[in-house]
Amino acid sequence: MMKLFYAAGASSLAPHILLEESGMHYTLERVNLDTKIWKGGEYRQVNPKNYVPALAITDSYILTECAVILEYIGKQVADRNLIAIYGGETYWKQRIWLNYIATELHKNFISPFRKGNWLPNTADSKSFVYKRALPRLKFVDNALKQQDYLVNNEFSAPDAYLFVITNWIKRLGYNFDDFKNLQSFDASMRARPAVQRVLQQEGRPHSLQDDVKC
Repeated sequence: MMKLFYAAGASSLAPHILLEESGMHYTLERVNLDTKIWKGGEYRQVNPKNYVPALAITDSYILTECAVILEYIGKQVADRNLIAIYGGETYWKQRIWLNYIATELHKNFISPFRKGNWLPNTADSKSFVYKRALPRLKFVDNALKQQDYLVNNEFSAPDAYLFVITNWIKRLGYNFDDFKNLQSFDASMRARPAVQRVLQQEGRPHSLQDDVKC
């Protein structure tokens, strides 16, 4: 059975959603991002990169990197249409979005001027991240102008990843006024039963405050 190493509200939210959408059996292992500890000890022993997500297929076969994990999950349940068959137009569109979210959105939300953890949690760092992410968010918002989901107007792996970003927008208190399509997307995702189950399972997200532990 697959085992997902996660921290509440982190980018591991995306594979958690896709696992729930897949209908496959899996287990969860919570990682404390402050101490880098899980119930089995030092998380670095699981993932030397020391961040989430990680997906353990077996004790010795562990996948890392969110976009890779999402594609792997989708490939296990071809009938769910979470990722298209390799080589077709739809597959490459999905890969483009997975890579764009990973490199242009996800990493640009990781402020180098923060205290404590991976999201900005000072006024200066929040402003810095917003200015850096703004043109990229506008690009995605425009892509959703006439559709609810990123590729062929059907839910797929990139949408689970994009929800991580819209969830961070809400958590950081950024205004959706310039991103009405992203706001609609976020609402549509929150209406999905699998997303509701995941948010309930994960509970309160990892704190943006230095003195509160995961």
